[in-house]
Amino acid sequence: MALRGPLFRLLRTQLSQHTCQQSRAHSVAVLGAPFSKGQKRRGVEHGPKVIRDAGLIERLSNLDYPVHDFGDLSFPRLEKDEPFMHVPFPRTVGTANKLLSGAVSSAVGAGHTLVMLGGDHSLAIGSVAGHAQQCPDLCLIWVDAHADVNTPLTSPSGNLHGQSVAFMLKELQDKMPDIPGFSWMKPFLSSRDLVYIGLRDVDPGELCILKNLGIQYFSMRDIDRLGIQRVMEVTLDHLLARKQRPIHLSFDIDAFDPSLAPATGTPVNGGLTYREGIYIPEEIHNTGLLSAMDLVEVNPVLGASREAVEATAALAVDVIASSLGQTRLGAHATLEEIPSAKDTEQLRL
Repeated sequence: MALRGPLFRLLRTQLSQHTCQQSRAHSVAVLGAPFSKGQKRRGVEHGPKVIRDAGLIERLSNLDYPVHDFGDLSFPRLEKDEPFMHVPFPRTVGTANKLLSGAVSSAVGAGHTLVMLGGDHSLAIGSVAGHAQQCPDLCLIWVDAHADVNTPLTSPSGNLHGQSVAFMLKELQDKMPDIPGFSWMKPFLSSRDLVYIGLRDVDPGELCILKNLGIQYFSMRDIDRLGIQRVMEVTLDHLLARKQRPIHLSFDIDAFDPSLAPATGTPVNGGLTYREGIYIPEEIHNTGLLSAMDLVEVNPVLGASREAVEATAALAVDVIASSLGQTRLGAHATLEEIPSAKDTEQLRL
């Protein structure tokens, strides 16, 4: 007899929580999402390749767990995809995110800590939704110059990479129209389960949403005023004080200052320094609760030179490696691997 009702839901929740606990220490899955239709600038679909070419898999392989590179997803090309209101490619973006959601859910469900390589930031819709299928109590840290919480009614551009968070929030359910391609998507995140870090280019409608919903956010001014250590203390206390739960980190490379990450589509001056940007994933790693992350908006076509592209991709690798345990002190050895004084003396002789 098939289980249904409260007992079934309880067992399913316990299994999901167990899966999330396993995923945070078991192994790493890397999944590429070469997709660009959430915005209008070509080139961001090449982000996964240039991040891998910058040595991502080799770097992660030097850490403490197995790394599985599942390659890139293949997204269907829709022949007819008329704009909805002024939102371009709604069905294409919705279909891609549905596909990504299933892949992320499968990877997390298999016990991996997931690393999703974008692609544009509209992909977070599917990435976080797929993660939430396995870990419904997750919390979200969104590191970005932009809030990406516009709705089709507030968005100046209509681009869906600037509306990702609005799809997720339960409190915005009655503000979101039925966008073609997204019938599969149901909001799953409460506003108290989200923190923004690095904001400095927020549209008026987005600021209204942030204020009205009481969402915790830290602008670059806040980081200047408080320091990144205090920002991370408040962030983690806000999200984890009630209970320990899985963290989803969604990191847009444009959170960094354009002098560090020039190869991206919507750069905004006055961003994170290298030290600030690396401290964020380091502190998230130290919680032991990272379950999935996105690294998005690396666009090699927009780099003014090969050096600009390589610097941006290398920075992406540093962020990912730091979130998974790489320290700025370099590689570590076990006590057994450190030679004894006697061994050292024999080497001298």
